[in-house]
Amino acid sequence: MPMDSSPESPPASPAAEPSDFRRLREVGERAGLSRVIGAGFCRARNAVARGLLALGVVPNMITVAGCLVTIAAGYCLAHGAGDQVPYFYDGHGPRSWWPVWAAAFMILSGACDMLDGAVARIGNLYSRFGGILDSVLDRVSDMALFIGCGLCFVQRGNLTLLVLALIALCDATLISYIKARAENTIANCTVGYWMRGERVAAILIGCLSGHVVAVIWQLAILSACTAWVRLDYARRAAAALDAGREPPSTDPPSGWRAWLLPWRHPRGSVAYDIVTGTNIAFIIFGPRLWDVFAAHGEWADPLARWFGN
Repeated sequence: MPMDSSPESPPASPAAEPSDFRRLREVGERAGLSRVIGAGFCRARNAVARGLLALGVVPNMITVAGCLVTIAAGYCLAHGAGDQVPYFYDGHGPRSWWPVWAAAFMILSGACDMLDGAVARIGNLYSRFGGILDSVLDRVSDMALFIGCGLCFVQRGNLTLLVLALIALCDATLISYIKARAENTIANCTVGYWMRGERVAAILIGCLSGHVVAVIWQLAILSACTAWVRLDYARRAAAALDAGREPPSTDPPSGWRAWLLPWRHPRGSVAYDIVTGTNIAFIIFGPRLWDVFAAHGEWADPLARWFGN
C-alpha cells in the first residue's frame, strides 16, 4: 500500500534523513516489492516537490489543499459508498461512478499528503505549526471519508454499515491519539499495521473496485486491533520505564517467530507485502465470496435482522 508522510511518524527536521523505509533499513530486513514501488514514488515525489518549491508553493498550502480534496472524496462517498462500479458490476445492487470519482479525489489528496512533507524537507521549510496543522487536517480528512460513508448508509437504511463506519472512524482516531498521548511518556509508539497510509489505501482500493462496503468491515474490525496493539505496547513500555528498564522493542521478533506476527514488520519488507496482499485480496474477492461484504442478499444488514427490523 502507498507510503505517506503523515504524523504517524515523527516529523523530520529539514536536515534529517527522509523517513521513507527508515525502519526497514534499521531492522535490516529483506526488501519486498512494496519497497521497489515505494522508492519509485519517493523519487517522483521529490522531483515534483522541487518543482513546487520553484513556483513558490509552501507546505501548508499543500496540506490544506489535500484536506479539501479529501472532503470532496467524502462527498462522493456520501452518494455512492454502497455502489458497485460499472466495470466490475456483478448484476446485484446499485452501481454508479461515484466510487470512481471518490478514488480520483483520494489519489489527488494522497499526492498532497506525500508532497507537503517533501516540500518542507527539501525546501528547509519545516515549522512546528505545520506539523500540528498536518496532524489536525489528517483527522479532518479521516472524518470526511467515514462520515461520507455513514451518510450513504443512513440514506439506504443499513444499520450495520452505519455502525461499522462509526467504529472505523473511532478506530482511526484512537490509533493516532494513543500514539500521540503515549509519546508524551515513551519514546516511540509506532506499532501496528493499520497506520493512516494503509487505511487510506484500503479505502482507495475499495473505491476503485466498487467494494467500499468490504473495506468498512475490514477497517472496523482490524484497525481496532492496531489500536489495541498500540495501547498494550504503551502499557508495557511505561511499566518498563517505571521499573528502570529499557522499553520493549518495536521491532519484529527474530527467527521463525517473526512469521507468526507478520504485521510487526516494517513497510517495504516481504512480510509486510504478504499482509498487504492478503488485505487487498479480501477487498477484491471478499464480496464475491459472501454477500454480507457487498451489502446485498439476506445478510445485507445483520444488525437489523438481530433487532428484528
